[in-house]
Amino acid sequence: MASADKFSRLAALRPANGMAPREARTSAPAPALDEHESELARLIGASVARTKFGTHLSVSNWHSTPELPDISAAALDLLCNHGDAVRCRKWRAAAENPEKWLFLDTETTGLAGGTGTYAFLVGIGWWDAGGLQVEQLVMRDFSDEYSLLTELAARIAERPVLVTFNGKSFDWPLLESRYLMTRTIRVPQLAAHLDLLHPARAVWKLRLGSVRLVELERHVLDAPRLGWTREDDVPSSQIPQFYFDYLRGGPATPLAGVVRHNRMDLRGLAALFGKLNSLLGTPHHPDGEGLDLFGLSRYLQRRGQAGRAESACAAARDRGLPEPVDAQALYQLARMAKRRKEFARAAELFTELLEDPQFCAAACEELAIFQQSRNKDPRKALEFARRGLREARRRNPGAMLRTGRTAEFSRMARLEKRIARLEARLAPVDAPLLNRVREAAR
Repeated sequence: MASADKFSRLAALRPANGMAPREARTSAPAPALDEHESELARLIGASVARTKFGTHLSVSNWHSTPELPDISAAALDLLCNHGDAVRCRKWRAAAENPEKWLFLDTETTGLAGGTGTYAFLVGIGWWDAGGLQVEQLVMRDFSDEYSLLTELAARIAERPVLVTFNGKSFDWPLLESRYLMTRTIRVPQLAAHLDLLHPARAVWKLRLGSVRLVELERHVLDAPRLGWTREDDVPSSQIPQFYFDYLRGGPATPLAGVVRHNRMDLRGLAALFGKLNSLLGTPHHPDGEGLDLFGLSRYLQRRGQAGRAESACAAARDRGLPEPVDAQALYQLARMAKRRKEFARAAELFTELLEDPQFCAAACEELAIFQQSRNKDPRKALEFARRGLREARRRNPGAMLRTGRTAEFSRMARLEKRIARLEARLAPVDAPLLNRVREAAR
């Protein structure tokens, strides 16, 4: 770890003062709560926070787990890499200091988003004294929104590196729309936004199917070891209804479960970063199950980390993969060898794929290219090209068309052109042999 990262981590170990900036809070006494609001505040352990726009409830908790990890520079490079080179450099520079990170998760009045959806509970967390400080901002009713958004804007000004789980698609666009709807409170400016859903989906979806945070906690993060469980957790689909029931005068008890659910999501989000930090920061032969390593290999390949991708892919095959996935991993290794210009090694790997019905046509095309361009053997190239075309035609064209698999049709067109060129090249020198090959193809 670079010296700058070490100093940043030490800085993040300093206890935070736990107070919002002066411009967010005011010194005026908060108004008294009615009986219904007092019951909610008592159940969730909240206090009343006041800003220039009014009041809202605030709940603060500190947790010793998950602990602040040693931030890996390699992991940050991957998490900040999303295609825009200029923005990647800015995000990478901003994310170097974990003291500026803010974990965020919202609970809303609807799961579809849109301008009519409110974030009635905004949970935020940051590294403090080696653990995780969590603060949850709660709207007692819709009139608290301006106060809540003002407080959140002040927190983001202090820590402008946002870390979320599907926050780029849902949480942050929703909050941006709520800020714009106020016409008074500016949208906070982020220095960086790290959405952990995308790397988590790439790595663990093959094995788990579902990459909901609850599933990741159960199967990847080992939540019991970290000291928490999801017993009696609130289903996400019921959260909007619980809030509407409370607004109509219903019991506050279900909202206490919502607050706990949100707090567990924040802890799971921080723990997920620690897991990804460890996995993405391992330069060679990382530990893990075969399917996870193959998912990691594809993620690294998309991020331009060819060497690490090949190492992870080879490790995945060593750990063991289901047969269809193993063939896909072998195909990826062959393509990687070809890109490194190790053509003989690539040909060996493509030859192994000739018995696999899914990749036989692709392997034949690659071997035809190898025989024609590298071995200078047009007859052998023609054999592979014709075999590849037969395998491609054998697959159901109607099914390919319905599923949009235009790549298969493109391969067939390429093979037909290659066969025509090879036939034209061989015709003057071996016409009798070419006629036999044509008859056999029919």
